[in-house]
Amino acid sequence: MIKNLLFISPLAVLLLFEIMEHGNITSDFILLGLFNHTRAHAFLFVMVLTTASISLLGNTLMILLIHRDPRLHTPMYFLLSQLSLMDLMLVSTVVPKMAAVYVTDKKLISPAGCGLQIFFFLTLGGGECFLLAAMAYDRYVAVCHPLSYPILMNWRLCLGMTVGSWLLGATDGLMQAAATLSFPYCSAREIDHFFCEAPTLVRLACADTSVFEYVMYICCVLMLLLPFFLILMSYGLILSAVLQMRTKEARKKAFATCSSHLAVVGLFYGAAIFIYMRPKSYRSASHDKIVSLFYTIFTPVLNPLIYSLRNNEVKRALRKCLEQCAVLTRD
Repeated sequence: MIKNLLFISPLAVLLLFEIMEHGNITSDFILLGLFNHTRAHAFLFVMVLTTASISLLGNTLMILLIHRDPRLHTPMYFLLSQLSLMDLMLVSTVVPKMAAVYVTDKKLISPAGCGLQIFFFLTLGGGECFLLAAMAYDRYVAVCHPLSYPILMNWRLCLGMTVGSWLLGATDGLMQAAATLSFPYCSAREIDHFFCEAPTLVRLACADTSVFEYVMYICCVLMLLLPFFLILMSYGLILSAVLQMRTKEARKKAFATCSSHLAVVGLFYGAAIFIYMRPKSYRSASHDKIVSLFYTIFTPVLNPLIYSLRNNEVKRALRKCLEQCAVLTRD
């Protein structure tokens, strides 16, 4: 998987530069950002930056805990570590530039930087859609076929679903970034957002983009709805199995197994559907920025909190890690 990603990223950079050279895109874009330089907005900026820092710390800690604790070396927690990695990279893609724009008041972003933001944002967003579907299948097998879990959810399948999630997201990101940068852009290059987002950037193009916008809309719907359908199907089978369980303890255990993942799915799909599946007539730049802020910064900080607070194995791993750190500190 790492080799694939190391290959895809330089390839994406080269292709984006080729597209810019072919399309003669040489002028920088202007990011208008999210906050103004008022006292209230300065406070909000500090809050957002603090939240982003907690998100980076929480997701890094989740990855380290899963890597260090042998009891967490299972397909379920491996998929969770990939979710944390995607959230970690998503925050790192958006927040540094947003903070630099606010602190230095230098709002310019190069076409290459803009294209790479689009590429990584869509790669991570699309990859997370399919990864959540893989996690739903893992929960279905754990609840409905616990005795066959090692066979039905083996490591080969787990790695295959993980690599597939990354590659499908990267394919979507590369196509949309390349297509977006292929358009000619007018002199007004002000992006009313705090990062480069394909739908916002396309509105600035000096060409007919209706066909591309329609294709982009269909692509986003498929990237969202296809995994969402698989998630609903998995949880429909889980619900059917839970209702057939005779004891209350068994039902409680089954719901506890799935509750964290359901909470993450609700947060992710709620924001993503609001952004990408609304008709253009209902779009508002201010609303899009607020929802994008929730999706790119606040959701990544909630994911590790949800899994750490509602998962006894993660809490035990964290407690063990803290105890080891305390011993090393005393020594």
